[in-house]
Amino acid sequence: MPDYTIRPLTAAEVQYAVDWAGREGWNPGAHDAECFRTTDPGGFLGGFLDGEMIASVSAVNYDDTFAFLGFYIVRPEFRGSGHGLEIAQHALAHCKGRNMGLDGVVEQQDNYRKSGFTFAYNNYRFAGTKNGMLNRLRNRPMDQITPLISLSDTLKAYDRKLFPAPRDQFLQGWLSAGSHVSNTYTENGQIKGYATLRLCQAGYKIGPLFADSTDIARDLLASILTTIPESHREHDVFVDMPQPNSAAFALADELGLEKVFETARMYSDHAPDIDLSRIYGVTTFELG
Repeated sequence: MPDYTIRPLTAAEVQYAVDWAGREGWNPGAHDAECFRTTDPGGFLGGFLDGEMIASVSAVNYDDTFAFLGFYIVRPEFRGSGHGLEIAQHALAHCKGRNMGLDGVVEQQDNYRKSGFTFAYNNYRFAGTKNGMLNRLRNRPMDQITPLISLSDTLKAYDRKLFPAPRDQFLQGWLSAGSHVSNTYTENGQIKGYATLRLCQAGYKIGPLFADSTDIARDLLASILTTIPESHREHDVFVDMPQPNSAAFALADELGLEKVFETARMYSDHAPDIDLSRIYGVTTFELG
């Protein structure tokens, strides 16, 4: 009888899961594996059949109250065998006692409901290009935009209002990753928004895009798009927006962005009290 074991993944094995996500069309970033794993090294699990990795899931504990699930993938030739359900149960056990969030792809949402998750809202991925967006963001002011390369107490406090748990470890890696570019918007010494651009397998993603107003979101977008090399001016640029933020959707329409993908944000217990009106771009579907 084949031997199926489940255990935490090594750093190299997390990269396998990221590569699988790429083949599923999720378009991970160039530094996702290293940024994600540092948040909770024990939260990335692999299912091994006779020593061969055939399944993955992430169950990242941010603190004692909140966790986020992602990378739930079973290799196509092993689907329907029960191996996915078994690794999912291990993930839920790792997060026991916490409110768990996830972004469920359409075909898995019924399964998540059966596991006790409740729909909160949809997130939609919008796509455009550097030049296409900049042509509609003409002459945005840059005097209140500064590069963001390290995690300050001020940024931690700002981010905490827009994410369900402290995520200092994650942000430290996210802001300092090799191909990531982050900018912040400050007004009278106070942070009013920040954004990160990351190189992905196909094009770029912007996330988070947090802003106290649509004008600030426009300024941050313009500032960060200008850092994309001109040779990549027609590469796709993606932003994942929460549907409850009608101002974000209006901005997507203003910029001529195309809706290309959707997920359902779901929670195992309750929707956290965060200000979605300031979330113009979700950080990442894999870690929230």
